[in-house]
Amino acid sequence: MEPPSIAVVIPSYRVSRHVLAVLAALPPEVTRVYVVDDACPEGSGRIVSEHCSGPRVRVLVHEHNQGVGGAMLTGYRAALADGADIIVKMDGDGQMDPALIPRLVQPIVRGHADYVKGNRFYELDHLRSMPRVRLFGNALLSLINKVASGYWNIMDPTNGFTAIHRTALEMLPLAKLDRGYFFESDMLFRLYTIRAVVRDLPMAAHYGDEVSSLRVGRIALAFPGKYLRAALKRLGYVYFLRDFNAGSLQIVFGSLFLLGGAAFGIAKWIHSAATDVPTTSGAVMLAALPVLIGVQLLLGALNYDVGNVPSIPLQSGAAGGVHL
Repeated sequence: MEPPSIAVVIPSYRVSRHVLAVLAALPPEVTRVYVVDDACPEGSGRIVSEHCSGPRVRVLVHEHNQGVGGAMLTGYRAALADGADIIVKMDGDGQMDPALIPRLVQPIVRGHADYVKGNRFYELDHLRSMPRVRLFGNALLSLINKVASGYWNIMDPTNGFTAIHRTALEMLPLAKLDRGYFFESDMLFRLYTIRAVVRDLPMAAHYGDEVSSLRVGRIALAFPGKYLRAALKRLGYVYFLRDFNAGSLQIVFGSLFLLGGAAFGIAKWIHSAATDVPTTSGAVMLAALPVLIGVQLLLGALNYDVGNVPSIPLQSGAAGGVHL
């Protein structure tokens, strides 16, 4: 049996000082490399073309900047067209160790996963090199992403070191994927809708003199709305459109009890304040009891969702899904 063909896609923007070293360190298991020059002002694509004449390196150039997601979509489509079985995403700034690629793709090669991503939070020693601001931000995003994506078993959702099997990639609605820095998080949301199995790979990140084009202020304003939209779409799709199960009932009745009890309590409080008549203990209990029941049901729904993480790889042919 022939080994699967492994392709690497490197979105290239302001990485001219590092990309050649990254290419030189790629292991021999990689059969094709796609360097996507995303209208890089440093001309990184031209630099690669001038210094890498090997047959496995191909440079793709965007006339206009499309963002990391747009660059990846160009690379993904090229890799699929060339028949790649597994497509790896890694940045060209030297933060990711190319020697880890064989380990990254191993769960996919063995048929245990459809998508594997790096996790810088698994080993405590790996966290010491991470700037404190990034540590806090990524930890918070990991919690939010669990709710939005449904993958409660993973951490570090914005990690850009990933590998995907072509079966899962071909099922994704590529045209709908986010073109910017929300790309990795959007990938997880879309993967859940097709019930792909996702695994983490413990890894360390290397922080040097690379220049990041990520703007924290812009991300802080854009990400919350995108996460909320993804969470609502996922819950509606999984628990009300595609299926109706115990989790669906808990969400419906939990929300009704919680909102009903809260509305009744607020109405009684307003009436008491307006008439200057104390609310009776019975009325307080009538407001509190539905709220407590509602909270308990919603916690049950959360527990159901945690246990509903996809577990059967798409590449096995025994699982499947539809996309939003």
